[in-house]
Amino acid sequence: MKGLPPLIWLQAFEAAARTMSFTAAGQELSVTQAAISQRIRLLEDRLGQKLFVRHPRSLTLTPAGQAWLPSVPSRTRAGTVTTTRIGSTK
Repeated sequence: MKGLPPLIWLQAFEAAARTMSFTAAGQELSVTQAAISQRIRLLEDRLGQKLFVRHPRSLTLTPAGQAWLPSVPSRTRAGTVTTTRIGSTK
């Protein structure tokens, strides 16, 4: 078993699934659209299934992406909240 995917991959998936846009997810996470695309591709490779259907100007979740999404936000948001709290103590 490979264990959990890296947190940045999960954050990219959660943000892209919520916004239905790699560009918007990148803006939210302060990375490029290409970085989000790469993280999603790596996550899909790790899972062995596509999570998104890519259209010319939009995304839709595949059935696998829809099934996987509910288990992701609690893990990724916890990491984001911790990072935000640490950053705000400066």
